[in-house]
Amino acid sequence: MKSLLLASILLGGIAMPAAAQGDGSRGVAQAPAPGARPLAAGEVQQLFEGWTLMQAQDALQLSDDQYGRFVTRLKALQGARRRHQIARNKILADLRQLTNPQRGSGDEAAIAARIKALRDEDERAADEIRKAYDGVDETLDTRQQARFRLFEERMEQRKLELLMRARQNVRRKQ
Repeated sequence: MKSLLLASILLGGIAMPAAAQGDGSRGVAQAPAPGARPLAAGEVQQLFEGWTLMQAQDALQLSDDQYGRFVTRLKALQGARRRHQIARNKILADLRQLTNPQRGSGDEAAIAARIKALRDEDERAADEIRKAYDGVDETLDTRQQARFRLFEERMEQRKLELLMRARQNVRRKQ
C-alpha cells in the first residue's frame, strides 16, 4: 500500500529532465499535477529515500530492534551518496563551462585543477560510502547484508522505471 502511494505521487505528472542531473540549476520537476507546485529534484529524491526506508524493513526482515539502528545508518549512506553527487555535479558543471568552445576560457591549468578535484572527490566519496556500508552491515546478519545489496539494486531499477514512466506521461501531455 505504501509503495502504491509513493508510485502515485511520483507518477502523478512528475518528471525530472535529464538536465536535473547536472548542476542543479534546472532540477525542478516538470508538469506537476494541476494546482500543485512543482517538486524540486531533491524533494523527489527525499520521497524515494523515505519509501526505500519503509520497504527495507519488510525486504530485509528486520526486527524492531534492528530497524532503528538500520534507519540511522541507511540515512547516513544515503546522505553520503547525495553529498557526493552534488559535489561531483558541481565539478562537472565547472568542467563543462571551462571546456565550452563558445564561452570556455580554455585555461589548461584550471581544467587540470577541476579534473584533480573530481578525482579527489571520487576517492573521498568511495571511502565515505565504504564506511557507511560498514555501518549498515554492522546492524545486519550475513543473510540480511546479501539481501540488502539485492534490495538496493531493485530500488535503483524501480527508480529508473518511475522516472521513465513520468517522462512518458509528460510527453503524452505535451
